[in-house]
Amino acid sequence: MNHKKILIVDDELSILVPIKFLLEKNNFDVDVAQSGKEALQTIALSKPHLILLDIMLPDLDGYEIYQMIREEPAWDDIKVIYLSAKSRDVDIARGLNLGADAYITKPFSNAELLEKIESLIE
Repeated sequence: MNHKKILIVDDELSILVPIKFLLEKNNFDVDVAQSGKEALQTIALSKPHLILLDIMLPDLDGYEIYQMIREEPAWDDIKVIYLSAKSRDVDIARGLNLGADAYITKPFSNAELLEKIESLIE
């Protein structure tokens, strides 16, 4: 049992619910947030090992949230994977250039997602 904590930040329940189910089935502790503000509050209350971060959110975008996470020294060791429908090379490059640990485009395979998560937090 690894019981690593993962925060999923996505405003679409059709994405949140199946990913949460998948991760819990694989023994991860999962928190969810549907906005940038909610994500930052959740990180402050219960620091995750890894964040699956959507880019298009209702308040702050994923790039802004990532920069806020990186401005907080206590959160330096949190791994971040962008999980976004933005699949253009320029979007992927921007996410990786900011320093994200990975960028996975939607739609994605569950196996690919789990493999990437496990490679980052094991």
